[in-house]
Amino acid sequence: MRLLDQKKIDYQVATYEYDAANFTPEKMQAFVDFDINLLYKTLVGKGNKTGHLVGVIPKDKTLNFKLLSKASGNKKMTLIPQKELLPLTGYIRGGCSPMGMKKQFPVYLDASMLALELVYVNAGQRGILVGLKPEDLAKVTNGAFEEITE
Repeated sequence: MRLLDQKKIDYQVATYEYDAANFTPEKMQAFVDFDINLLYKTLVGKGNKTGHLVGVIPKDKTLNFKLLSKASGNKKMTLIPQKELLPLTGYIRGGCSPMGMKKQFPVYLDASMLALELVYVNAGQRGILVGLKPEDLAKVTNGAFEEITE
């Protein structure tokens, strides 16, 4: 959120109670005042040519590895192991944000965002989300809109 404040980007904050043992986005709906269909998750992967990259996709969709590989200039890619997430990004699973990672990685935003006025992504820790315009998310992450889901 400090990054958004620095760049003078408008955003909304939503909080929820995170319970790792019993957590689904659908259960989150009871805690937040926005439609959870606006929720996007952040996935971190590694391409065989370009190295680490970030995909931001709808909470109920599956990443299409072939589409993201093509969009990122790779022949293939994989998601990084969970144990590598914190040292690489500074974030833990369930709290990974596409913004403010330790290092700037290429970010690919699912093109479905373009049909929405507002999307929510993790703000960097479990239980806090930030809602902003897709074009503002692209601006702050230097992200590119691509078809990357199934």
